[in-house]
Amino acid sequence: MSSQNRFTDEFRRDAVAQVVERGYSVSEVAERLGVSTKSLYTWKARFSQPAMAREAEADLALELRRIKKELARVAEERDILKKAAAYFARESR
Repeated sequence: MSSQNRFTDEFRRDAVAQVVERGYSVSEVAERLGVSTKSLYTWKARFSQPAMAREAEADLALELRRIKKELARVAEERDILKKAAAYFARESR
């Protein structure tokens, strides 16, 4: 069985943010969090993005949430109309 720690993406992003946004050194953050500097450098390459890219990603996520909410509403309306159509079809016989 592997003795490696498994970290969530949120944990990794927070660790990278300490280096990129707050200016701490990689070795300092790695030591404080109990991870290797190699892992932190790997996470940094993966998770650090320019501010514009992060903003664009956040905007897309917001738009996706809005569209999913609208889709759920429209699907609910469709289901109600289907039930009403079936009801009136039975009544007209």
